[in-house]
Amino acid sequence: MIKMIATDIDGTILKNGLEFSPKMRECIQILKTAGVKIVLVTGRMHCATTPVAKELGLDTPIVSYQGGLIKDFDNKILYQRNLDSGIAKEIINWARENNVHVNLYLDDKLYVEQDNDIVKSYTNGKFIDYTVCDFDDLVIENVNKILAIDNDPDRVTGWVDELKLQYPELYIVKSTPYFCEIGCAEAKKSLGVEFLCNMWGYKKEEVLTIGDQNNDIDLVMAGGVGVAMGNGTPELKECADFITDTVENDGFVKAVEKFVIPHLQ
Repeated sequence: MIKMIATDIDGTILKNGLEFSPKMRECIQILKTAGVKIVLVTGRMHCATTPVAKELGLDTPIVSYQGGLIKDFDNKILYQRNLDSGIAKEIINWARENNVHVNLYLDDKLYVEQDNDIVKSYTNGKFIDYTVCDFDDLVIENVNKILAIDNDPDRVTGWVDELKLQYPELYIVKSTPYFCEIGCAEAKKSLGVEFLCNMWGYKKEEVLTIGDQNNDIDLVMAGGVGVAMGNGTPELKECADFITDTVENDGFVKAVEKFVIPHLQ
């Protein structure tokens, strides 16, 4: 029986219009009533995820920054793996030399060097404030992650390939066609799921994991039942046990109805 569902947010339970469907909300309530733990596992900042958890009535720990930070609902840190400060500075310099927009996350706060359309689009509707400053004026410590963004997906793919070669010790992944995520090797969604399974005494086969992007590949593979959204990437679908419908057609709900609800006691 599935005791825990570890789910991505954007493109998985949250539609592109930044809305939760009525069916999805009803499904979450059924799961909560049955005692199934629902855990949000996201690349988002922690502070941008807590409003989502509150809106859905969840009080489970939140796995944010691709797995780099886990906090319980009382804001207590359960797990944290930051990006090395020296490497963060190197990546900042790489971004400047190559005219790459980067979001810098320090202590769950977002900093940018340019107040442009990229950061405005990124933060729109996501409960995120940001500070515009020269990164040289900051103390580069407690780096949650760095996010490189561009409107050209091919350029982003090139960054991922380049940085993986240069920094094989890091976790570097394309989380949307436009986002290159750069974090500590231990900042992975799968490790967040494993941490909570160990904390609660759950076995892998008691966990359903679900997502839609390449940064969800290790998440999907961490579950006893790994589900890819119908709107997911081809690479993710190849790794999944099951491909459900799209987020627009309540794919999360359909996966739960197939694998979880029939077995609830």
